Amino acid sequence: MNSLLLGGIVFVFLSAATSIGLLVRDRLPDHHLNAESKDAIRLATAVVGTLSALALGLLIASAKTTYDNAEVEMRTAAARVLLLDRVMAQYGPETDKARQLLRELIEKRLGRGWSAETTDEASGRALGEYQDIEAVQGDLRSLSPKDAVQRSLQARALDVSGMVAETHWLLVESGKEGLPWAFLAVLVCWLSLLFATFGLQAPANLTVLSILLVCALSVAGAVFLISDMANPYVGLIRVSDAPLQSAIERLGKP
Repeated sequence: MNSLLLGGIVFVFLSAATSIGLLVRDRLPDHHLNAESKDAIRLATAVVGTLSALALGLLIASAKTTYDNAEVEMRTAAARVLLLDRVMAQYGPETDKARQLLRELIEKRLGRGWSAETTDEASGRALGEYQDIEAVQGDLRSLSPKDAVQRSLQARALDVSGMVAETHWLLVESGKEGLPWAFLAVLVCWLSLLFATFGLQAPANLTVLSILLVCALSVAGAVFLISDMANPYVGLIRVSDAPLQSAIERLGKP
């Protein structure tokens, strides 16, 4: 789900919960909202508030870890691609075709984006990326080394190309994980309950209502950040493709 849309939905839920609390407040008998009743409500909602804060903190930490790991993966993938290109360059002109295929793979990655939804898609005559890296490996296997140095370089190139392929499949598999939606749904329910009790106890004046709406917007913003960082290759907060841009400038050089 789009992160902005998810944040907007959370804001609507919390605003609706606050409005329901305000409406119910006007219809309850006075003794339901006396000092003793409000104290009991505060004690009960304090437990839910603590659980909500812990859950929100865990989700933020998890999303930040996912984002940081994606940054490391991007830099590692760019470094492996550069290493593979240099190893093939040292082998000799026999690897020119494989080096060109490798460059096309990175250009395709930059054009399509780095996500599980795009890396294996065929586009016109273009193959999925897993087929591109397999083509590079096929060219490497077809080489006929003339001496021990070339045999060593061929083995090294196959090893590095295997790591590049492994990075691709890790991306595909990890891209299916996403957010723990059940966890997030329970969290939104807890937060809605809290905001309903805020509306139930708060006086209906402009200052209080404005503060409650700002708080709802802040919580919705936190959910937006969680969702966006949990999908680090798309959205507004995305991993920079600068390492790949830098790598493509060096590919194919003697």
